[in-house]
Amino acid sequence: MEWQPDEQGLQQVLQLLKDSQSPDTATQRAVQEKLEQLNQFPDFNNYLIFVLTSLKSEDEPTRSLSGLILKNNVKAHYQNFPPAVADFIKRECLNNIGDPSPLIRATIGILITTIASKGELQTWPELLPQLCNLLNSEDYNTCEGSFGALQKICEDSSELLDSDALNRPLNIMIPKFLQFFKHCSPKIRSHAIACVNQFIIGRAQALMDNIDTFIESLFALAGDEDCEVRKNVCRALVMLLEVRIDRLIPHMHSIIQYMLQRTQDADENVALEACEFWLTLAEQPICKEALSGHLVQLIPILVNGMKYSEIDIILLKVSHHKCDPGAQNQSSERCVILYDAIGTLADSVGHHLNQPEYIQKLMPPLIQKWNELKDEDKDLFPLLECLSSVATALQSGFLPYCEPVYQRCVTLVQKTLAQAMMYSQQPDQYEAPDKDFMIVALDLLSGLAEGLGGHVDQLVARSNIMTLLFQCMQDTMPEVRQSSFALLGDLTKACFPHVKPCIAEFMPILGTNLNPEFISVCNNATWAIGEICMQMGVEMQPYVALVLPHLVEIINRPNTPKTLLENTAITIGRLGYVCPQEVAPMLQQFIRPWCTSLRNIRDNEEKDSAFRGICVMIGVNPGGVVQDFIFFCDAVASWVSPKDDLRDMFCKILHGFKDQVGEENWQQFSEQFPPILKERLSACYGV
Repeated sequence: MEWQPDEQGLQQVLQLLKDSQSPDTATQRAVQEKLEQLNQFPDFNNYLIFVLTSLKSEDEPTRSLSGLILKNNVKAHYQNFPPAVADFIKRECLNNIGDPSPLIRATIGILITTIASKGELQTWPELLPQLCNLLNSEDYNTCEGSFGALQKICEDSSELLDSDALNRPLNIMIPKFLQFFKHCSPKIRSHAIACVNQFIIGRAQALMDNIDTFIESLFALAGDEDCEVRKNVCRALVMLLEVRIDRLIPHMHSIIQYMLQRTQDADENVALEACEFWLTLAEQPICKEALSGHLVQLIPILVNGMKYSEIDIILLKVSHHKCDPGAQNQSSERCVILYDAIGTLADSVGHHLNQPEYIQKLMPPLIQKWNELKDEDKDLFPLLECLSSVATALQSGFLPYCEPVYQRCVTLVQKTLAQAMMYSQQPDQYEAPDKDFMIVALDLLSGLAEGLGGHVDQLVARSNIMTLLFQCMQDTMPEVRQSSFALLGDLTKACFPHVKPCIAEFMPILGTNLNPEFISVCNNATWAIGEICMQMGVEMQPYVALVLPHLVEIINRPNTPKTLLENTAITIGRLGYVCPQEVAPMLQQFIRPWCTSLRNIRDNEEKDSAFRGICVMIGVNPGGVVQDFIFFCDAVASWVSPKDDLRDMFCKILHGFKDQVGEENWQQFSEQFPPILKERLSACYGV
């Protein structure tokens, strides 16, 4: 009989888990005492594993906490667990390593490795074979969970795994891991490299036997779009430099070129890992010979890396800046450089800036300056631009400051429009307004809408921004229209109920601005239409004819800039997603440029909705894609990790086409594919 919990006992354990999340010290002390009491009962640990793996009705943090308490018990008293309890825990772990929740998978992984580290690898012989078997699972979660556990075991027990004590499991494991270097999920590719990396320094025999395959597989991943994968590739090459430099020497020129790129990687962790390469190479006898031709590139890169980043500079300024009476008289050149630095910092660190201590340092001086400046003061420009970046980065952290900032922006727009109106009627009586005030105010409103999301709802409801936006969208100055369409898109995402009543008036204006002579205006109008599609759904039908012909013309134009092509393709896809019957008949006119412009963008929500649209349209009009099917295959292969249901849509279309043309024709057709495309489609979609 499988063990079952007693209801009363289960409630006691759940209460304990709830109490242990309380910040109150007295409660915490009571929890500790209760834990010690419950540990007297051997099957208390059964309850803990049951909550972790089977009690799906509980929230994830509680289930995970149950697993972590069990992990501590394993550490402290595992040798006293009755065999039946130990077996039950092991079985439950292996059966649930593929839990849908990443948090629960990780907790089970930690538990497995803690049991393994208690000398249990020898007495749990089925563990490694079963985890290796589960890697083949069709279910992504199972594969990812098993890899997570294996990675931790490889980290903790690398020497034991390479010994006779366990019958040398690495002979099977290493070739297995190498196969997964080509997997379509970056998380799994990353796990696979990290697992193999554990055995480089110890020169595990099984790895040395497969060293050339390993190095070739690393080279194949050199340009991987995922930063964790790139970091692990760099780490592998650094260690190989120490233990198998003989194998790297033939490729040294390419490796150095690669490391020069990685030292400038946008991801700081990858760049740090790459810096280790130069340190390690400097200790090798071949250093001088290997580097002599590359120093002219390397030195500037290293010197550039020594510069302080914006965050370093700001932190230095904050720590050195003392308020002295003369500080007020310093030139404004320094609202401007600092605003720019703060804005750039906010853009680069994003929501990580949303910490009370940073907000306390940044916001009061900015708001003080904001209150000092008059509406017609030019110094408002850099401050508005800076606040726009800060609002986007701080998200909810900006809430306390948003009302006065929002109101002032609306006032700036209103004043500028009024002045423009008066000037157009009586040019001899009035001056032309400086529209930059209005442009920067619109951009800051966009920053607020993007940063505050739904919280902006109340502010919009209490203002006449939609009426003002209607006027701005028709302004004669392209920059004003460009900023208006950006704001329209952000308001559409943040509070569509306020935008919806205006759609009938706005859509014709959006349609007339799909004119690629004004690239940025056209780009923002296109993006806004795509966002409106996602909110309007089927109600978009009356407007398809207003915008689709322009979009199809733009995507087929030679020399259209890359960003505009990508946005146009995404909007066509989104339009087709909500109105497939109306858009699908034109499929043949845009499918080829559509595929080529979206193959190079990374996986994200916009790409996801666009590809769903294309799949739905192909369902309505499969004939429209036949002539350009190779381009569709290539675009599908550009996905690193599509969501499961999107992957199924791709599968259905690929297999449908293959069945339609028959095995022999498909073979001939796929002969035209570049090898990497062939490999990707076969690995991820089985065609």
